Amino acid sequence: MNFENKKILVTGADGFIGSHLTEMLVKRGTKVKALSYYNSFNYWGWLEDLDCLNDIEVPTGDVRDPHYCKRIIKDVDIIFHLAALIAIPYSYVAPDSYVDTNVKGTLNICQAAKENGCERVIHTSTSEVYGTAQYVPIDEKHPLQPQSPYSATKIGADAMAMSFHSAFDLPVTIARPFNTYGPRQSARAIIPTIITQIASGKKELKLGDLAPTRDLNYVEDTCRGFIALAECEEAIGEVVNIGSNYEISMGEVVNLIKELMNSDIEVVEEKERIRPEKSEVYRLWCDNTKIHSLTGFEPKYSIQEGLKKTIDWFTTPDNLRKYKTDIYNV
Repeated sequence: MNFENKKILVTGADGFIGSHLTEMLVKRGTKVKALSYYNSFNYWGWLEDLDCLNDIEVPTGDVRDPHYCKRIIKDVDIIFHLAALIAIPYSYVAPDSYVDTNVKGTLNICQAAKENGCERVIHTSTSEVYGTAQYVPIDEKHPLQPQSPYSATKIGADAMAMSFHSAFDLPVTIARPFNTYGPRQSARAIIPTIITQIASGKKELKLGDLAPTRDLNYVEDTCRGFIALAECEEAIGEVVNIGSNYEISMGEVVNLIKELMNSDIEVVEEKERIRPEKSEVYRLWCDNTKIHSLTGFEPKYSIQEGLKKTIDWFTTPDNLRKYKTDIYNV
C-alpha cells in the first residue's frame, strides 16, 4: 500500500511506541491524526516533545466511547490501534479497567472502521499473550496463555479484531511486538528503571526477578515493523510477530547497562516488584520468520546500539527529571 495522500489515525499516539510511530509516519510525509487520551489539563503526553507537533492533528478522546470512535474515524484510511492499558502489575489491581480499554476499546475501533470503510487496521497485540514459552523461538502458532489479567484482555482484544476480519472482511492485521524499549518508555519497565536509578545516583539498584528472558527490540525497529505490515497486502488477516530473534535474560541486561554506564551499583531484589509465580512469564524469544518472509523486515539495531541510544536519552537532565526514581509505580 502506498501511504501517499492517506489519512492515518494512531490511537495511543501520546504513549511510548505511539509517539515514535507518529514521528516516523510524519517523516514519511503522511497526514497523521494522533489521538491523545482526554484530560482536563489539555496535556498530550509524549506528543508534546515531538519536533513535528505542528505537522499533526491531535484530537483528545477515549477509545472506550463508541460514539467518539465513529466520529474520529470518519475521514481515516488507515488505523494503527495502539491505545491500551499495558502495565502488568496494575492489571492485578484494576482488571476491570483493562477489559474496558483493551477489549471494548478494540471493539469500538473495529466497529467504527467497518462502518467508515477504512482500508487497513493494524491492531497491536503483545508477546505476553504467549505466556512462558512452551517452545522456542516462539512463532505465531504458539499456544496463547493468559498469565495475567493484562494478557487475558490482549488475547480477547486480538480475538475481537480478528473476528471482524472473519465476519465482516475488515482488513485487519494483528501486529504482535515482543518487548520494546527506548526513549520515552514508562518508568514501570525494567530498562528505564535500571537506567534512571543509576543516573540519579542511587546506591542500590532495586529490581524484581532477573531470571526471565526477553526478546528486546529498539522502538524504531518496532515502528518499522508496524509500517511494513501496513504496507503489505499479504499481511491482511494475519497475526505477525515483530521481534529480533535474540534472547537475553534480565540479569544480562542489568550487567550490560551497568557496563555501558560505568556503574558498580549493587542490585537488590524487592519483593513488591516480583510477579505472582504463576503469572510471571519466564521466557520469551521471537521467531520473526513470518514478518521477514512477508515484508523483508529485519531489525536495524543490536541490543548494544539500542541501549546506548536509550541511555543517552534518559541521562539527558531534562528527560531524567520526568522520572520519579524514588517511587515504584505499578
